Amino acid sequence: MMDTKGEELNAAQQAAVTHVDGPLLIVAGAGTGKTTVLTRRYAHLLMTQNLQPDNLLALTFTDKAAGEMEDRVLPLLPTGAYDFWIATFHGFCQRVLEHHALEIGLPNTFRLVTPTDGWLLLKRRLADLPLDHYRPLGNPIKFLRALLQHFSRAKDEGITPVHYDAFVQQATCDGDEAAIQGERKRLQELADTYGVYQCLLREEGCLDFGDLILETLRLFRERPAVLAHYQKQFRFIMVDEFQDTNWAQYELLKLLAGSRRNLTVVGDDDQAIYKFRGASLANILQFRHDFPDAKTVALTENYRSRREILDVA
Repeated sequence: MMDTKGEELNAAQQAAVTHVDGPLLIVAGAGTGKTTVLTRRYAHLLMTQNLQPDNLLALTFTDKAAGEMEDRVLPLLPTGAYDFWIATFHGFCQRVLEHHALEIGLPNTFRLVTPTDGWLLLKRRLADLPLDHYRPLGNPIKFLRALLQHFSRAKDEGITPVHYDAFVQQATCDGDEAAIQGERKRLQELADTYGVYQCLLREEGCLDFGDLILETLRLFRERPAVLAHYQKQFRFIMVDEFQDTNWAQYELLKLLAGSRRNLTVVGDDDQAIYKFRGASLANILQFRHDFPDAKTVALTENYRSRREILDVA
């Protein structure tokens, strides 16, 4: 098969590009042409399935990767102006919330705060935080960054302050009575502080990066009409670097895929760079469990490295 730039695709790449209906897992190592496959697949679907660019959703993990994909798709299409939905997970969720945040009681004009902004907010409102264990007398702001990282990980797993509080109430602790009471008090302090942090963000009309995913999930779950709108719009969904997705991002993908189940994911378990953010091989295994009929295509021909490097690897 020749692509529109005259470059020949190998058999595995061709199978991935031309697959149409149903879930697709592309297992691709470094240098095997996965970006080429994604861009060719995007153009192929657009031109053979009577689609518009807003019928295709492509998600990556960095703005640079999203921009590169858009740049590589454009030459494959007829000349014209296109409104692509090629973005990072956070960029996609921000775009959705800017249109629908009012549906769940959030301002459409919310301000996105960085981790540094969040730290400054907690420092400024330190007196409002129910801290004891995590407010050492010598340095009362010592643990603020660690607390923000903890809350961010909770959001990656889809855990809200309500979920966190319920966990604390049901948690089983080991040790003597004094140790158990101390640990339960510490956990309750984390849950309460998480809740106050969220209230402070809302008071100031702000969302942090974790909120973008968490609130979009809430939007889709609490407003079925909004979810149905996007399920109808996105006929096909493609995700690069699937091994780097966390639980909340994967839940978002399953909701969007809906009954069509036209979800294509590209993953390489040897390249999970966001394991510290909850990403792992688990989502690839879970994908196979959730979509047992998924077609699997392995890209094994390396176009980046010389034979000497491949032999050593």
